[in-house]
Amino acid sequence: MRAVVTRVSHASVTIDGQINGQIGRGYLILLGVGPNDTEEETDKLADKICNLRIFEDENGKMNLNLEQVGGSILVVSQFTLFADTSSRRPGFSGAARPDLAIPLYERFMAHCRERGFAVQHGEFGADMQVDSLNDGPVTILFDTQRP
Repeated sequence: MRAVVTRVSHASVTIDGQINGQIGRGYLILLGVGPNDTEEETDKLADKICNLRIFEDENGKMNLNLEQVGGSILVVSQFTLFADTSSRRPGFSGAARPDLAIPLYERFMAHCRERGFAVQHGEFGADMQVDSLNDGPVTILFDTQRP
């Protein structure tokens, strides 16, 4: 599983001209699911991201997590995180098929909700427009296949 986590002041996802999800301060998470990903990896990744301390404290140090700043989460499915870029036209056969990816994408969001976070989202497989105001900018990459 791969995730790109961006600290944002606000973010939204629009589908067919309608806002599907929007948040204020928090994380915009682009989430890609690979063919070998598991429920256990999904839960571990959700915990790791929810506990990530990338918000500044009173001393300007990245010391606070999402809960401490009252932040929200916007999750957007992103199969292109598994792009094969060995040629000029990327291939996406490295991404999980929807029958595996959708349940893990939904599990990730449910796990974040269980932790008490407000979670907004896009629509799996939809053509989406994502708007965000990056804060910092701070962007962290996660890949469950790499230690």
